[in-house]
Amino acid sequence: MRQRLLWALVAMASLLLAACAQEEEQTTQPPPTAAATTPVPKLTGNVVIDGSSTVFPISEGVGEEFSKVQPGVKVVVGISGTGGGFKKFCNGETDISDASRPIKPSEVEACAKNGIEFIELPVAFDALSVVVHPSNNWVSCIKVEELKKMWEPAAQGVITRWNQVNPSWPDRPLRLYGAGTDSGTFDYFTEAIVGKEDASRGDYTASEDDNVLVQGVAGDPNALGYFGLAYYLENQNRLKALAIYGGKGCVEPTVENVINGKYQPLSRPLFIYVNAKSAARPEVQAFVDFYLQNAKKIVPQVGYVPLPDEAYRLATERWQARKTGTLFQGVEPGLRIEDVMARER
Repeated sequence: MRQRLLWALVAMASLLLAACAQEEEQTTQPPPTAAATTPVPKLTGNVVIDGSSTVFPISEGVGEEFSKVQPGVKVVVGISGTGGGFKKFCNGETDISDASRPIKPSEVEACAKNGIEFIELPVAFDALSVVVHPSNNWVSCIKVEELKKMWEPAAQGVITRWNQVNPSWPDRPLRLYGAGTDSGTFDYFTEAIVGKEDASRGDYTASEDDNVLVQGVAGDPNALGYFGLAYYLENQNRLKALAIYGGKGCVEPTVENVINGKYQPLSRPLFIYVNAKSAARPEVQAFVDFYLQNAKKIVPQVGYVPLPDEAYRLATERWQARKTGTLFQGVEPGLRIEDVMARER
């Protein structure tokens, strides 16, 4: 009897020890998700951007999304036009310059004079929209030659009525609205349409702010103007976009036609230029990382056309390597952006 009781006590003790060991093992194991969570470092500081009104909606959109991830970083985006933006950038006043054209040799020289090195990064495609008032019922497609006749320097004070451009159009005043001379849009339009950069008549309503041009054309039945595709898409109920005849039929300014290369000569790449010294600051580095990682999603939301995946990959590669200088200066319109970027590899 005593032996049976002893064996029973031994068995009970064994069970209790096993239970305690199991409970201790369970309580000492870390939660399964504890090691998988890596906190995002919270940054502070400012990222100062200025330049093209065309690139503005993209940088503003990226800035708004970035602020949700890094609320301690203040992103300030201004509009001085591409040329005005480069003046500030080359003076060391900004971290990033928005540009709707490649940097000019004179601007490269100005930056070098002040010791400013830069990293050139394409971020999107744009099309320049040629627009009229919605009540305009005499033109839906316009030839490049007709636009040149309107906008070339020789037209100043001479071509002032619609029927002077095309006899089938009505004898009505022709009032023009376009980009100011500090705008990259002005540089691109004059080169693509007139054949020489900065060659334009001066007697038109000019502004570096595309919203001012939208207001002007929307309020004038005799108007014709040009500006970035995004501003037309935002105001389709107030404006009428014209198809462009460049020799291969009338082509409308649509996202599809920009991607497939049909909308020529008025489609172009858009850029940001990053001050190489600013790039060493954590908040600027994080912002540009975020810009390139999220551009494909944000760009179409503000009315522009994303680059091909390969172009974003090459831009990211260029940024990570901190490669300075320009690849796009003097590049002819219509060349694939990936081919331009692959030249330095």
